[in-house]
Amino acid sequence: MASSTGALAGAAVATGERAPESVLATTGQVVFDGRGALDGVLFDIDDTLVNTRAAFGAAMDGIARVYLSHLPEDRLGEVLALWRRDPDGHYRAYTRGEISLEEQRRLRANQLQTAFGAEPLTEDEFVAWDEVFEASYRAGWVAHEDALETVAAVSSLGLRVGALSNATTEHQLPKLEATGLGHVPMLVGLDTLGFGKPDPRVFLEACTRLGTDPSRTLYVGDELDLDARAAVRAGLYGAWLDRPGTRRGGVHQEDPAAASADGVVVLAGLDQLTGYLTEG
Repeated sequence: MASSTGALAGAAVATGERAPESVLATTGQVVFDGRGALDGVLFDIDDTLVNTRAAFGAAMDGIARVYLSHLPEDRLGEVLALWRRDPDGHYRAYTRGEISLEEQRRLRANQLQTAFGAEPLTEDEFVAWDEVFEASYRAGWVAHEDALETVAAVSSLGLRVGALSNATTEHQLPKLEATGLGHVPMLVGLDTLGFGKPDPRVFLEACTRLGTDPSRTLYVGDELDLDARAAVRAGLYGAWLDRPGTRRGGVHQEDPAAASADGVVVLAGLDQLTGYLTEG
């Protein structure tokens, strides 16, 4: 059910009842990783709950067919890899409020054009490019297989659940609805404060809206620096979702040993999360 803060809150399991394997059944306090009490979990959306990598793959396939048709089939993976790597950090400049969503996408579109031997796009050509990108991208939206089950498991423990993203609320709400995750409240987006992660104020605002103290809140995301480490710096618990074969490279920090040394829990899948939740 939805609480007054808009956060999804699951009912506690009855005394003596055991939940399915890997899901803690408890009527008492939930403890995260033996460290302390937990009242809520905030999830990143892209590449955490939603398989955005697959959606970008669909978008890049659509772009390559129209704008990079000279590339052989065996090079199409390079297009997606460059898009996800974003070596010049244009998307992060957008999340810092330095450039618009349209501008970061235009810069990255022309980066692809140049990298793969095509001419830079004119202003009108970019409008058409963006229409191809957006249609293919939205068609590729799908939840990760472990997302719905994990959200349900966490909620069933009585923990509050919500989403915090570096994309705008307007962009993420349709994505949650389309992937069967519309019941997860979108608490804070880039448009909420005008800037995004890793600024600690973003995490604190999300906790306020979730109705939990930061010290009793976990944030789960797929980027080590922007998600897990930033959450820890803001006073939350942090978990880095390091799915096998999904690392981006480029500007992204992706070091499990360093993450653990910084107090971050490393997960190979969302389905591992409940293994870190115990009865206090």
